Amino acid sequence: MMHMTFYWSKDVTILIDSWRTTSWTSYSLTLIACLIVSAFYQYLEDLRVRLKTASSSAAKASSPAPIQTPLLGEKLGGAGGRFSAARLGGAVLFGVNAAIGYLLMLAVMSFNGGVFVAIVVGLAIGYLAFRSGDDDVAATVVDNPCACA
Repeated sequence: MMHMTFYWSKDVTILIDSWRTTSWTSYSLTLIACLIVSAFYQYLEDLRVRLKTASSSAAKASSPAPIQTPLLGEKLGGAGGRFSAARLGGAVLFGVNAAIGYLLMLAVMSFNGGVFVAIVVGLAIGYLAFRSGDDDVAATVVDNPCACA
């Protein structure tokens, strides 16, 4: 029977029928796995953002002057093109990260309080370890104001 409200028990089924916990040992290992996967989710998100930032700054540095750029040149390929290696890598990372995020959401939908806490704590630890420096990335982008005036 699926629970429709939060409950606290060592007996829980996560994602598939064969992932059932019936002992405190299996329940503890499940909570550790949820914590690690949610921290890994934050790591992948940080990796994706850094790849995007690095590829966009590399594209701006290597692009020719606007007058020399062909009309469709940046859309067809090259450093900032639609199908560049960095953009395809970012798309793959986004897909993997989205899949992990949906699996974490489904694990939380087991309505087990321990699983919920483990995932939230894992996301917080992952954010602290990998993403709390995101303001440095934003400062790098904003640090160069337009000197048009």
